[in-house]
Amino acid sequence: MFPEYRDLITQLKTTDRHFLNLFDRHNDLDQQIKNLEAHIGHATHLEIESLKKEKLVLKDELYGLLRRAATA
Repeated sequence: MFPEYRDLITQLKTTDRHFLNLFDRHNDLDQQIKNLEAHIGHATHLEIESLKKEKLVLKDELYGLLRRAATA
């Protein structure tokens, strides 16, 4: 996710607790979605879509934080 910000992500994960929490939640959702799509768990199509939407909201927020930090 966001390879152009790799160094900044590493920095923010150690200095910004909010960023770290969002980042970890995004990764947790990503793994949960992969498991559900691989049938390593049970969920309806709508439940998976809801998780994907939540993940996208987090990704958008992370991107906004990265852009602000990059210009600061």
